[in-house]
Amino acid sequence: METDSKIRVLIAKAGLDGHDRGAKVVARSLAEAGMDVIYTGIRQTPEDIVDAAVREGVDVLGLSIFSGAHLELFPRIMNGLKQKGMGEVVVLAGGIIPDDDIPELKKLGIRAVYGPGTPVSQIAGFIRETVPQGKKNAARQGPVKSRSRSSVQK
Repeated sequence: METDSKIRVLIAKAGLDGHDRGAKVVARSLAEAGMDVIYTGIRQTPEDIVDAAVREGVDVLGLSIFSGAHLELFPRIMNGLKQKGMGEVVVLAGGIIPDDDIPELKKLGIRAVYGPGTPVSQIAGFIRETVPQGKKNAARQGPVKSRSRSSVQK
């Protein structure tokens, strides 16, 4: 299967959050499920995440949060994506997010929110159902060069 036909997913850790075990598990599992996965690493600013999504031409952005700063950081990411013409990227969130905050995140355009213990097969299934077949990598402009493409450290 060609790289261009694979669903491209960026997994990002926003803010000062240094807990990344869950993000790495999800990233590795999605790669094993045949998706092209880029993991940003920890402590990324909203601007870094938006720039990476644009640079990598991703179909899906997975935001992982443990710190509780999602209501501050995620709106900045969503606004940044829209400003850069990436408003159609499917954005998912996961981690420690109170149920009461989920409606606010969905209003921002975050398509799904996953908590600890969610089977990765459920996340992968949602991604496959949500990313339109003809629109994979639609935002990508030109060749993509990635430092960490499909590399997920244990």
